[in-house]
Amino acid sequence: MLTILNGCLCLINVPRKNCSISTQPSSQSTSGQSEKSFSDPSGPLFSMYLERAEEEDRRMVENWKGDADGILVFTGLFSASVATFLGNTYQGLQLNSQDASAFYLSRIYQQSASDNGSQVSIPSTISDPATFSPSTTTVWVNALWFLSLVISLTCALLATMSQQWARHYLHALPAVQRARIRSFYAEGVKKFRVSWAIDTLPALLHLSVFLFYAGLSVLLFAINLTIFKIVVSWVGLCLSLYVVITILPAVFPNSPYRTPLS
Repeated sequence: MLTILNGCLCLINVPRKNCSISTQPSSQSTSGQSEKSFSDPSGPLFSMYLERAEEEDRRMVENWKGDADGILVFTGLFSASVATFLGNTYQGLQLNSQDASAFYLSRIYQQSASDNGSQVSIPSTISDPATFSPSTTTVWVNALWFLSLVISLTCALLATMSQQWARHYLHALPAVQRARIRSFYAEGVKKFRVSWAIDTLPALLHLSVFLFYAGLSVLLFAINLTIFKIVVSWVGLCLSLYVVITILPAVFPNSPYRTPLS
């Protein structure tokens, strides 16, 4: 219905500079009334269009805001959890200052003992800071968790921006020539796929969660195999369920279960 009304608005907006104007007063009066009725936003066509367009706009904007609010709440909690884990693991990427101090103190003690004619060996547990290199497990865990945190924060940023887009879309419709302006902005929303961009935010958030699961599995594999097997079993079950829910709408179109990838 809105497509038909949009077509009518386009026809109404066609310039009339080349139209012939009669010299008779009655024709001029009729032409003036016709032009006035076409440009009057309170006309029946504009009223019908605005009534249906505003209803569709409110429904679309409410969907945008609902998705954005849910994403902001989840990303706040999830990002705080990931940051807590990272606070304990990122330290493994750099040399511990206590280990460096222990190494240099042991060297000083060894040198002093050598000057006095005694022989002292440095314990093998004290490594040279110059040869420090983080373990492969530490690198993978931090890489996955930092990527998960960055994606989560990006989703929060885009969700906030989507709320601003929604407010701008509603407030950008002035009372004068409101129907034509609304039609102009509605075409922009479809052209730049705003709804599609907002629908991708949950998919990015799901990716962030699975990256966190992957990092947690790598960490547990290096710590305890029993806990690793328990956690990986649950993660595998959740991933399998996610895949099934994604494919389910393709098999059963009336299925209410779906994911952003469905």
